[in-house]
This record gives sequence, structure tokens and C-alpha cells, in this order.
Amino acid sequence: MARPTVPPSRTSGRPDRVDVRGWLGGIRLSGFMVIMLGLVVLAAFVLVPTVGTYVDQRQQIAALEQAVTVSEDQVAELESQRERWSDPAYITTQARERLYYVRPGEVVYLVDNDLPASQQPQEEAPVSDEVAQTRTDWMSQLVRSVATAGLAQTATPSPGG
Repeated sequence: MARPTVPPSRTSGRPDRVDVRGWLGGIRLSGFMVIMLGLVVLAAFVLVPTVGTYVDQRQQIAALEQAVTVSEDQVAELESQRERWSDPAYITTQARERLYYVRPGEVVYLVDNDLPASQQPQEEAPVSDEVAQTRTDWMSQLVRSVATAGLAQTATPSPGG
């Protein structure tokens, strides 16, 4: 019974080692093969930019389709608002809620300070009867404030809105 022979690459202790010289020696290049390889490389150079352009155009088309969908939704919402405003009952309701219009003979009560006790502002300190003098010149403070606002790189939102 014959023992199976082990390839030389297996006997060295490293199974991942490949004999490159033997592999390259087995490759035979012919003229036809060189021409075909050249055509494949040329096709790659011609098709890669075309494929890139195709992918970019598909992304642009997808973005534009999404923008069209958003615009169609906005148009539908505006049309529904237009139809609501053509209803006299809706107009009356809006006038009563927004502008506090009332019908003749109606009495409207507006509730002031309807916040819960926990959300009501605390008592403020009483206003002084004496006139206090400022420590800085108001004109220089105004000029400094205007100059600072004009030279600011970014606008900051006001605390009220």
C-alpha cells in the first residue's frame, strides 16, 4: 500500500505558504491573451466613469422624487386649508378664537392668571421710590453694544423666541 505524498508546501510547517515561482512559471502568455487583457483594462477605464455618473444620477433622481413627494403633500395640505376657509362655520370659529369676536349680545370672559400656583411667578421686589444713578455712561455702553452686535460672527436667538 502506497503512502500518500505530501506536497512540499505542507512539509515546511506553514500551510499558508505558496510557491509563487512555480505558479508564475505555469502561466503562458499569448498574443491573443495580451490583447484581451488590454481590452478588459480599456473597458474598465471607459466604464468606471460611466457607472459613477449613473450612480450619481440615480441618487439625484431619488432626492428629486422625495422632494416632489414632499411638495405634493404640502399642496394637498394647502388645498385642504383652502377648502376649510371656504366654509363659513370655520371662518366664524377662527374669528371667535383668534380675534375674540363675539356675536351681538354675547358676553366674553377672559381668565387672567389661570396658571397653577406652582407655575405662577414669584412676588417681585417692590420698586424703589428713589432714583438710582448708573455707574457707567449710557452712551458709551450703547456704542459698545452696537459695535459688538455688528461684529458678531453668528446670530444668537433671543431668550423670548
